[in-house]
Order: sequence, then structure tokens, then C-alpha cells
Amino acid sequence: MNLDALYSELTLKPAAKIAMVVLDGLGDIAVKENGYLTPLEAAHTPHLDALSKLGAQGRMIPVAPGITPGSGPGHLALFGYDPIDYQVGRGVIEALGLGLDLQAGDVAARANFCTLDARRIVTDRRAGRIATEVCEELCETLARKIKKVDDAEVIIRAGKGHRFVVVFRGKGLQGPLTDADPHREGLPIPSAAPVDPKSAKAKKTAKLVAGFYQQALPLLAGKSPANGFLMRGIAHQPEIPLFADRYGLKAACLAVYPMYKGLAQLVGMTKIEGPQTIAQQFERFHAERASYDFFFIHYKYPDMYGEDGNFAAKKKAIEEFDAALPVLTRQMPDVLAITADHSTPAPIKGHSWHPQPVLLISEWSGWDKLDRFTETGANQGSLGVFEAKHLIRLIQANARMLDKFGA
Repeated sequence: MNLDALYSELTLKPAAKIAMVVLDGLGDIAVKENGYLTPLEAAHTPHLDALSKLGAQGRMIPVAPGITPGSGPGHLALFGYDPIDYQVGRGVIEALGLGLDLQAGDVAARANFCTLDARRIVTDRRAGRIATEVCEELCETLARKIKKVDDAEVIIRAGKGHRFVVVFRGKGLQGPLTDADPHREGLPIPSAAPVDPKSAKAKKTAKLVAGFYQQALPLLAGKSPANGFLMRGIAHQPEIPLFADRYGLKAACLAVYPMYKGLAQLVGMTKIEGPQTIAQQFERFHAERASYDFFFIHYKYPDMYGEDGNFAAKKKAIEEFDAALPVLTRQMPDVLAITADHSTPAPIKGHSWHPQPVLLISEWSGWDKLDRFTETGANQGSLGVFEAKHLIRLIQANARMLDKFGA
């Protein structure tokens, strides 16, 4: 019997309300330039500090030691799915989050506008983080001019800020492809290629991506700053077990950005639309509390500012989250986990392999009696260091959902 089968045998009906609150990219590293403090340590967080005294802390390895995760693997691990066994293209996640109904054989790509110089070298991977309204106008232009590439239909949908989605719909298509994204400035856009060079369907899909670039880039020429675009996570939708079947929990998602809604939808969570701020998300948790057992609540901004290398802005984002916490704790969830999907250290300006901190609070979690919720405090916590995919099982245990194993 494998471990998941054992957990399924031990799972009892839920009688608790659970909230998993994810501060995207929260984890960081202490360096001399920042006074040997992380943004979380430097932030004024009285409400997180008060909660830290009531629960257990630890740190989580998002995938495996030394592996830097994308947002997809980071969140799937939090949902209890081994991110190595369940690999999902970012395009699929983003497309679902934007409300697109993917069909069998569709290939989706997560795209974002960028800035190119006269030699088509990427000078800004995010085109200065253009406003959503500008992204919508550009996507409308592309969608109006590009209906098909060869025999495949092309569907373009704007997201938030500089992000959008491209879906190719036709016969004989398949991913995954390598990214049409150099992942740093100073390089040209690479061609997307089949991950499996023997796959004829993937070869056809790569040809479609190249054809799309050939049609789209001239339409953006002369635009400023968004005169190009990058594509990544080019893949088809895989089969994945539903969250409710796996854990016996009716789950809901409170997220603002499409990708995280898509991740939740991928595993069968209900997307709750409307809230745009973390305080509004917490208010909606109370309004929907009776209808669901499990709530995934996502807060994007620590990751955004970590990727910008902006220590001060990341610190401020954490403080703004802390200021909204009393809305959530007005009526505490029976089990509350506060954590991240991965670390996004400001000195690195990107995701990293460093274990992210986690705080787990319930009547049964035990009290580590730590004064603050920080990376340093988490290092001393009773949860120790463990793989993120096990967090959901600790949550189930704290919700008294796991029966005794053996006589």
C-alpha cells in the first residue's frame, strides 16, 4: 500500500473549517546589504507576532533539496500533490484561471509582453509592468488580426498587468515545449521546441508557436514599451485527481490573479470571484465559511516585489498583509496555516530553493511560544524542516480528520 492510499483509508469526515493562507514568495535570505534581516524579519507585524505564540512553526522544502520551483509546482505541493509526479504547464493553469474551457488536445501558453530592442534582444521581460488596460488593448489587436495559424485556431485572452494567454486548438497538438523565453534580459527570444524530440504532435505545436510569432511581432512593432512577448509553460492539460476525492474536503479558492485561480480549478476547487484586496478576501472567507471545509487564500505581492529585488516594497507588502489579519482572525478558522509556495529572495530577484516558513495553528498544534513568525523563528519550530507536500496531511491531522493507524 502506498502512502496516499493509507491516508485515504484513515481519512474521516471533516468537522473543522480550514484556511491555508499563502503569501506568495514570502521566504527570503538575510544579507549584509539589508542588515542581515529578511523582509519578514524587518517588517512590523504585530498580528502575525501574536499568532506565532499560538502555534507551531517550521520550514518546508518546496520540491526537493536544491530545486527551485515555479509557481505551479510550489502550489501543487501545498495542495498535497507531489510536484514531480504531477507536472502541469503554466499555460494550462493560466488559461483555466482566466475562465477558458480547455478542450482535449488544446495547448495553452502563458505569455507576457516584453520590450525588444532593434535587434530583437529582450531589454525588459515585463515591458515595465504595463497596466492591465494596455494589455487588453494589445491582446484585442492580436486577436482581431490572428484567428488561425496554419490549420489551428488561436485564442488570445488578456490577464492582469503584462500577462496574457494563448491557446492553440486543432488536431494533432501536444506539449510540452521548451519556453520561448530567455528568462533574463540581454538575450533574444529562443524558439520553442518539443521536450520530447520524437513527438510528431509536439513538433507540429512548435511550428504553430513559431508561426504565431511570425504573425504577431510585426503587429507590435512600434509599440512602446510592449513591442514583443514571451511564451512559457506551453503544454496540454493533464489528468489530475480532484482535491475533494483525495482529501474529503470541499474546497474554495480566494485569489486575485488568474494563475492561482487556475491552479485551484485544476484540482477541483471552487473559484470565488470578486474580492480584489486581502482584506476583502478575508471578509469573503467569513461570508462563505458555512459552504466549504477548506479555503485557499492567496496574496501575490511579496513574490512580485521579491522578483523586482525591492526589499522595502516586499517588507511593506508583508506589513499590509499583517494590517488586514484582524479581519480573518475575527472568527479564527479551526485550523490555520500561513505559509508560502516558495521563497523569492529580493537579493536573488527570483524564485529560489530556500525552504519557506510555515505557521500552523489549531487547538491541537501545540505552542512553540515563539515571539515572531520569521525565517529565524521557523528554524526553531517544532515542525522542523519537511517537504511541502506533507503540509496538507498535517492540516488534516490538526482538523482531527485522520483515524488511528493500526491496533
